[in-house]
Amino acid sequence: MTVQISRRGLMFVLSSPSGAGKTTISRRLLADMQDIEMSVSVTTRPPRPREVDGQDYYFIDRARYDDMVVKGELLEHAKVFDHFYGTPRQAVERRLAEGKDVLFDIDWQGTRQLRDKAPDDLVSVFVLPPTLSDLEKRLRTRAQDDDATVRARMAKALDEASHWGEYDYIVINDDLTRCIGQVRAILTAERLRRVRQTGLGDFVGRLKS
Repeated sequence: MTVQISRRGLMFVLSSPSGAGKTTISRRLLADMQDIEMSVSVTTRPPRPREVDGQDYYFIDRARYDDMVVKGELLEHAKVFDHFYGTPRQAVERRLAEGKDVLFDIDWQGTRQLRDKAPDDLVSVFVLPPTLSDLEKRLRTRAQDDDATVRARMAKALDEASHWGEYDYIVINDDLTRCIGQVRAILTAERLRRVRQTGLGDFVGRLKS
Protein backbone atom coordinates (compact mmCIF):
# COMPACT_ATOMS: atom_id res chain seq x y z
CA MET A 1 0.00 0.00 0.00
CA THR A 2 1.32 3.42 -0.96
CA VAL A 3 0.77 6.10 1.69
CA GLN A 4 -0.08 9.52 0.27
CA ILE A 5 0.54 12.47 2.60
CA SER A 6 -0.58 15.92 1.58
CA ARG A 7 2.25 18.39 1.16
CA ARG A 8 2.89 21.92 0.03
CA GLY A 9 4.82 22.26 -3.20
CA LEU A 10 8.16 24.00 -3.47
CA MET A 11 9.87 26.36 -5.87
CA PHE A 12 12.87 24.47 -7.25
CA VAL A 13 15.40 26.78 -8.87
CA LEU A 14 18.13 25.65 -11.23
CA SER A 15 20.62 28.35 -12.19
CA SER A 16 23.87 28.26 -14.12
CA PRO A 17 25.88 30.15 -16.70
CA SER A 18 24.49 29.67 -20.21
CA GLY A 19 25.69 26.37 -21.61
CA ALA A 20 26.41 24.67 -18.29
CA GLY A 21 23.61 22.16 -18.78
CA LYS A 22 20.68 23.34 -16.70
CA THR A 23 18.21 23.09 -19.60
CA THR A 24 19.11 19.45 -20.22
CA ILE A 25 18.91 18.69 -16.50
CA SER A 26 15.54 20.43 -16.28
CA ARG A 27 14.11 18.36 -19.13
CA ARG A 28 15.24 15.11 -17.53
CA LEU A 29 13.82 16.16 -14.18
CA LEU A 30 10.44 16.92 -15.74
CA ALA A 31 10.46 13.60 -17.62
CA ASP A 32 11.57 11.43 -14.69
CA MET A 33 9.73 12.86 -11.69
CA GLN A 34 6.06 13.35 -10.91
CA ASP A 35 4.31 16.41 -9.50
CA ILE A 36 6.71 18.95 -10.92
CA GLU A 37 5.98 21.48 -13.64
CA MET A 38 8.08 24.06 -15.42
CA SER A 39 7.48 27.69 -14.61
CA VAL A 40 6.76 29.53 -17.85
CA SER A 41 8.23 33.03 -17.76
CA VAL A 42 7.19 36.11 -19.66
CA THR A 43 9.85 37.76 -21.79
CA THR A 44 10.18 40.74 -24.07
CA ARG A 45 12.74 39.06 -26.34
CA PRO A 46 11.64 37.61 -29.69
CA PRO A 47 11.18 33.84 -29.91
CA ARG A 48 14.05 31.69 -31.12
CA PRO A 49 13.54 29.00 -33.78
CA ARG A 50 11.15 26.26 -32.58
CA GLU A 51 10.17 28.11 -29.40
CA VAL A 52 6.43 28.03 -28.72
CA ASP A 53 4.48 30.84 -27.07
CA GLY A 54 2.93 29.64 -23.81
CA GLN A 55 5.20 26.61 -23.66
CA ASP A 56 8.77 27.97 -23.67
CA TYR A 57 7.87 31.55 -22.73
CA TYR A 58 5.01 33.96 -22.92
CA PHE A 59 6.30 36.46 -25.46
CA ILE A 60 4.97 39.91 -24.61
CA ASP A 61 5.81 43.50 -25.47
CA ARG A 62 7.51 45.96 -23.14
CA ALA A 63 4.30 47.84 -22.31
CA ARG A 64 2.59 44.66 -21.05
CA TYR A 65 5.71 43.69 -19.10
CA ASP A 66 5.91 47.08 -17.36
CA ASP A 67 2.21 46.84 -16.49
CA MET A 68 2.72 43.43 -14.85
CA VAL A 69 5.62 44.79 -12.79
CA VAL A 70 3.60 47.79 -11.57
CA LYS A 71 0.62 45.61 -10.63
CA GLY A 72 2.77 43.11 -8.68
CA GLU A 73 1.87 40.26 -11.02
CA LEU A 74 5.44 38.94 -11.20
CA LEU A 75 7.15 36.98 -8.43
CA GLU A 76 10.51 37.97 -9.85
CA HIS A 77 11.73 39.96 -12.80
CA ALA A 78 15.07 40.91 -14.30
CA LYS A 79 16.84 42.34 -17.32
CA VAL A 80 19.15 39.85 -19.05
CA PHE A 81 21.09 40.67 -22.23
CA ASP A 82 18.93 43.68 -23.12
CA HIS A 83 15.65 41.79 -22.68
CA PHE A 84 13.26 41.51 -19.74
CA TYR A 85 12.01 38.36 -18.03
CA GLY A 86 9.61 37.61 -15.19
CA THR A 87 7.60 34.88 -13.44
CA PRO A 88 3.79 35.23 -13.29
CA ARG A 89 2.74 35.02 -9.64
CA GLN A 90 -0.76 33.55 -9.77
CA ALA A 91 0.03 30.29 -11.55
CA VAL A 92 2.95 29.48 -9.23
CA GLU A 93 1.02 30.15 -6.03
CA ARG A 94 -1.85 27.95 -7.22
CA ARG A 95 0.47 25.04 -7.99
CA LEU A 96 2.23 25.22 -4.63
CA ALA A 97 -1.11 25.11 -2.82
CA GLU A 98 -2.05 22.02 -4.88
CA GLY A 99 1.12 20.22 -3.77
CA LYS A 100 2.88 20.60 -7.11
CA ASP A 101 6.52 21.64 -7.36
CA VAL A 102 7.47 24.41 -9.77
CA LEU A 103 10.80 24.27 -11.58
CA PHE A 104 12.53 27.59 -12.35
CA ASP A 105 15.24 28.25 -14.92
CA ILE A 106 16.29 31.71 -13.72
CA ASP A 107 19.47 33.57 -12.79
CA TRP A 108 20.75 34.77 -9.43
CA GLN A 109 18.79 38.02 -9.63
CA GLY A 110 15.48 36.20 -9.87
CA THR A 111 16.51 33.67 -7.24
CA ARG A 112 17.32 36.47 -4.81
CA GLN A 113 13.88 38.00 -5.35
CA LEU A 114 12.15 34.66 -4.76
CA ARG A 115 14.10 34.19 -1.54
CA ASP A 116 13.05 37.63 -0.33
CA LYS A 117 9.38 36.96 -1.07
CA ALA A 118 8.98 33.26 -0.19
CA PRO A 119 12.06 31.85 1.55
CA ASP A 120 10.25 28.85 3.04
CA ASP A 121 9.08 27.66 -0.38
CA LEU A 122 12.42 28.02 -2.16
CA VAL A 123 15.10 25.41 -2.87
CA SER A 124 17.95 26.67 -5.04
CA VAL A 125 20.61 24.72 -6.96
CA PHE A 126 23.52 26.22 -8.91
CA VAL A 127 25.07 24.19 -11.72
CA LEU A 128 28.74 24.83 -12.50
CA PRO A 129 30.70 23.64 -15.54
CA PRO A 130 33.91 21.70 -14.84
CA THR A 131 36.00 24.40 -16.59
CA LEU A 132 35.44 27.67 -18.44
CA SER A 133 36.94 26.19 -21.60
CA ASP A 134 34.38 23.40 -21.44
CA LEU A 135 31.64 26.02 -21.08
CA GLU A 136 32.86 27.91 -24.15
CA LYS A 137 32.95 24.67 -26.16
CA ARG A 138 29.33 23.92 -25.21
CA LEU A 139 28.22 27.41 -26.23
CA ARG A 140 29.88 27.14 -29.62
CA THR A 141 28.55 23.61 -30.18
CA ARG A 142 24.98 24.85 -29.73
CA ALA A 143 25.46 27.05 -32.83
CA GLN A 144 22.72 29.42 -31.70
CA ASP A 145 24.85 32.51 -31.10
CA ASP A 146 27.47 34.45 -33.03
CA ASP A 147 31.01 35.03 -31.76
CA ALA A 148 30.16 38.34 -30.13
CA THR A 149 27.28 36.80 -28.19
CA VAL A 150 29.43 33.86 -27.09
CA ARG A 151 32.07 36.25 -25.78
CA ALA A 152 29.40 38.24 -23.93
CA ARG A 153 27.99 35.06 -22.39
CA MET A 154 31.44 33.95 -21.29
CA ALA A 155 32.04 37.29 -19.59
CA LYS A 156 28.67 37.05 -17.87
CA ALA A 157 29.43 33.49 -16.77
CA LEU A 158 32.21 34.74 -14.50
CA ASP A 159 29.82 37.17 -12.82
CA GLU A 160 27.08 34.54 -12.46
CA ALA A 161 29.48 32.01 -10.94
CA SER A 162 30.49 34.55 -8.28
CA HIS A 163 26.99 34.23 -6.78
CA TRP A 164 27.32 30.52 -5.97
CA GLY A 165 27.31 31.31 -2.25
CA GLU A 166 23.69 32.46 -2.42
CA TYR A 167 22.44 28.98 -3.35
CA ASP A 168 21.42 26.05 -1.14
CA TYR A 169 23.17 23.42 -3.25
CA ILE A 170 26.04 23.37 -5.77
CA VAL A 171 26.52 20.64 -8.38
CA ILE A 172 29.28 20.37 -10.98
CA ASN A 173 28.19 19.09 -14.37
CA ASP A 174 31.29 17.09 -15.26
CA ASP A 175 29.18 13.97 -15.83
CA LEU A 176 25.61 14.60 -16.95
CA THR A 177 24.10 11.35 -15.65
CA ARG A 178 25.64 11.78 -12.21
CA CYS A 179 24.67 15.44 -12.10
CA ILE A 180 21.04 14.62 -12.91
CA GLY A 181 21.06 12.01 -10.16
CA GLN A 182 22.34 14.55 -7.66
CA VAL A 183 19.65 17.06 -8.58
CA ARG A 184 16.93 14.41 -8.32
CA ALA A 185 18.24 13.43 -4.87
CA ILE A 186 18.07 17.06 -3.72
CA LEU A 187 14.45 17.39 -4.85
CA THR A 188 13.45 14.09 -3.24
CA ALA A 189 15.00 15.06 0.09
CA GLU A 190 13.46 18.54 0.09
CA ARG A 191 10.00 17.09 -0.55
CA LEU A 192 10.35 15.07 2.66
CA ARG A 193 11.01 18.04 4.93
CA ARG A 194 8.59 17.91 7.83
CA VAL A 195 7.37 21.47 7.35
CA ARG A 196 6.32 20.74 3.76
CA GLN A 197 4.34 17.60 4.61
CA THR A 198 1.18 19.38 5.69
CA GLY A 199 -0.75 16.13 6.12
CA LEU A 200 1.62 14.57 8.67
CA GLY A 201 -0.45 15.63 11.66
CA ASP A 202 -3.54 13.85 10.37
CA PHE A 203 -1.50 10.80 9.38
CA VAL A 204 0.12 10.44 12.80
CA GLY A 205 -3.26 11.00 14.42
CA ARG A 206 -4.69 8.03 12.51
CA LEU A 207 -1.73 5.89 13.57
CA LYS A 208 -2.56 6.62 17.19
CA SER A 209 -6.27 5.87 16.86
